[in-house]
Amino acid sequence: MTNEKCFVMIKSWVSGQRRRRPWSGSGLVVMAAARTRALHLLNSLSSASCQCPAHSAGWIYMPHSTKAAKTTDYAFEMACSTVRYGPGVTKEVGQDVQALGAKKVLVMTDKKLAEMTPMSSVLDSLTRHKIDFSVFDAVRIEPTDVSFKDAADFAKAGGFDAYIAVGGGSVMDTCKAANLYASDTEADLLDYVNPPIGKGKPVTVKLSPLIAIPTTAGTGSETTGVAIFDYEPLKAKTGIASRALRPSLGLIDPLHVLLMPERVAAYSGFDVLCHALESYTAIPYYERSPLPESPLLRPAYQGSNPISDVWAVHALDILAKYFKRSVYNQDDVEARSKMHLASTFAGVGFGNAGVHLCHGMSYPISGNVKHFHPENYECDHAIIPHGLSVVMTAPAVFTFTSPMCPERHLEAAQLLGKDVTNIKRDDAGLVLADVLRGYMEDLKIDNGLEALGYTTEDIPGLVNGTLPQHRVTKLAPREQSEDDLASLFEHSMKVY
Repeated sequence: MTNEKCFVMIKSWVSGQRRRRPWSGSGLVVMAAARTRALHLLNSLSSASCQCPAHSAGWIYMPHSTKAAKTTDYAFEMACSTVRYGPGVTKEVGQDVQALGAKKVLVMTDKKLAEMTPMSSVLDSLTRHKIDFSVFDAVRIEPTDVSFKDAADFAKAGGFDAYIAVGGGSVMDTCKAANLYASDTEADLLDYVNPPIGKGKPVTVKLSPLIAIPTTAGTGSETTGVAIFDYEPLKAKTGIASRALRPSLGLIDPLHVLLMPERVAAYSGFDVLCHALESYTAIPYYERSPLPESPLLRPAYQGSNPISDVWAVHALDILAKYFKRSVYNQDDVEARSKMHLASTFAGVGFGNAGVHLCHGMSYPISGNVKHFHPENYECDHAIIPHGLSVVMTAPAVFTFTSPMCPERHLEAAQLLGKDVTNIKRDDAGLVLADVLRGYMEDLKIDNGLEALGYTTEDIPGLVNGTLPQHRVTKLAPREQSEDDLASLFEHSMKVY
């Protein structure tokens, strides 16, 4: 056997072990010893294959070949907003703006929150510290390309040098977009939108500072450089993804999430759950392609990595303990506070690793809504809340993806409370799907896409709306054909 063939075989084995999680101490010792022997051999072969100064160290994730250039990435980059956590930290926002030296601030929120205590706390603090501010309270829940443009036009006209977003993901994402397009007044909306829908232009303009104050325990948008919206011409969600959009500061004030109604808490919590699960089961960062020509072009969503894994696992652990309590006990300060933190933890995780199929398939589910009006959401238009659209396909998705990394699916089920002692690897997806159904049933989630107004006749449209979502679907551990997507939607028509 040639060195090259041997190298490929061992590299494949080592990469596979990255997915494995031994369940016993003795198994861990054996695995470590075998892995060490393989690494020594792999590095020896790498050194023998190439003696050039740049590669003689034999870095295993960048095997040098004189025949073909590497096409997948070899590095990941971690970035997140600075966050400050604590009951009542909202009152400090005036001092934060003052420290920025901002002269004119735009505060963004929605119509309902404009009349609630989170906004009054922000405005009181700004007034107390003599900050000049304006309020834009016309953010649309589940924003669209039109509502993004309206907010951006308001920001352009005002000449603001700092932004404050007070609300859930819709508000924070709208504020990010307004900041971007006010900073690049010549840009068309689609210039920065993710391909293939938009041009995916890198953000090189300087943006103004943005302080995010989340009022829901769900999106984690205070930590991410992503802004999601419904692109109405295609009836599907898409977004803008760049580290430049990431808020400068997130003020995590658990007093705000005590105001969430039951359904808002439930749907938002399932967004946290899917963020953690999808980032943890995404392809490894070193399998993502293409290899960027410059580190500046490395995407925000890079694939699972050891640091994002820590945040995802911790979020799942919190969810197991506090999710159900937080939904049914609005005054449970501990549970609501923990879920607020879980949202931020999962945000740091998926903000760098990415999400995959649940989110990719959720975009046409939300974008093609017909007449669904969820309880506790005061909207004058039909919407499917983001967390609800995401979790609808979760049981089917994780059954589908499990064969590619069963250990991770089993570990996720275990973190969510399932005893997996005698579970076979081949059953990992089915077990995790059952765990998810249990959470969905306990938290009274609507029974599948049919309950949201869809029929099997809508499946081709839902598939077509998923196909352009390359930014996330290509991070799934298992590739999908159009038939695969159609089957996943079909199996999601009813959940229970």
